[in-house]
Amino acid sequence: MAISLLVASNDERFREMARESLLNTPNAKLAGEYPEVTPNLYIRVLQDAERHPDAGLLLDLASDPEQGLKVLEKVKQAVPDLYVIVSNYHADGEAVIAAVRSGANDFLVQPLKRLDLRDAMARLERAPKRAGSIESRLGKIYAFLGVKGGVGTTTLAVNFAAVLAQRKVNTVLVDLDWTANDAAMQVGAAPQNTLLEISENLDRMDQALFEGFVTRDPLGFYLIGPSDSLENRGYLSEPMFRDFANFLVDKYQAIVIDAGRNVLDDVAATALHAANAVFLVMGQDYPSIRNAQRYLAYLMRMGFTQDQLKVVINQYTKKTQPGTASLEQVQQTLNQQVFYGIPPSPAAQAAVNRGRPFVADREAAGELDRIFRAFVDKATGRKKEPAGKTA
Repeated sequence: MAISLLVASNDERFREMARESLLNTPNAKLAGEYPEVTPNLYIRVLQDAERHPDAGLLLDLASDPEQGLKVLEKVKQAVPDLYVIVSNYHADGEAVIAAVRSGANDFLVQPLKRLDLRDAMARLERAPKRAGSIESRLGKIYAFLGVKGGVGTTTLAVNFAAVLAQRKVNTVLVDLDWTANDAAMQVGAAPQNTLLEISENLDRMDQALFEGFVTRDPLGFYLIGPSDSLENRGYLSEPMFRDFANFLVDKYQAIVIDAGRNVLDDVAATALHAANAVFLVMGQDYPSIRNAQRYLAYLMRMGFTQDQLKVVINQYTKKTQPGTASLEQVQQTLNQQVFYGIPPSPAAQAAVNRGRPFVADREAAGELDRIFRAFVDKATGRKKEPAGKTA
């Protein structure tokens, strides 16, 4: 049976030692790595514990033992039956007792020794497993990533957020497509504030301040995106976005990310890693299929699983045209099942031209509206409305 470990430490050398030990331990894998032991660490641990129910946590207390114990307490409150191995330079009775009282299951002395960590992993393997899935109070992140331009990534993200808002789910739509910046246009908004203002005020962000910055769509979801100026790009760093994502999942039920198509962008990649599901949006044309192959291969190398990556064909038709592939050909080429197919409809482009989500006018959208809502049902695990169109 495979052993999964989450590793949290401010010290790169500590994390490197843990990685090397895992590589040399049969059936062991690194399920998550956190370069900062901060009070909101429990959010990321909870997200990863949902994906890896058998994982344990290795937590480095050495840089700030008092802060580390507080972090440990919050982690154990979030995931009470998580097996936690803590590590510090000092292993006197008082330090060990304090760690156990905060929720530690095991204690390792630093500097880490490979044999000691291997023994701890063996104890983790023998420990009772969690009885069931975690009932998380955190919001879910749904990311849309296009394999190329023109496949409708923004349209799907906007309407996904719109459907959730119509269902009274407290939803935030975050546009991370720095060059296109189309989400605001598709909802007919002219935001006064952008991610620039979020980045400048992140250290004092609360829900009231955030909702003062963002645009609220008439359907009920919140929208925040990049500045219109293409020169203003580097104001949101990868660590800043992690903090922002932690804030969002703590305060809102659903966060929908329009990641554009630049899978190599650091901030977009951070958003994808935080997502509960990544919808890889493509067409049936050969350039889409080729790029989808490349994207899937890259994302799998980056640690994503097939459960996280869900292929969506936009403007899907059963009857292929010259230069397009059938569903069976797409799945065979990608070596992955297609999660859903959204059919072509003039209503989609008409809605974009009007600057409103097509789900805002169910009658005008017709069959597209029904099928898209069934897609949202499947994507969120909601009981389905009348049967939609799966690919």
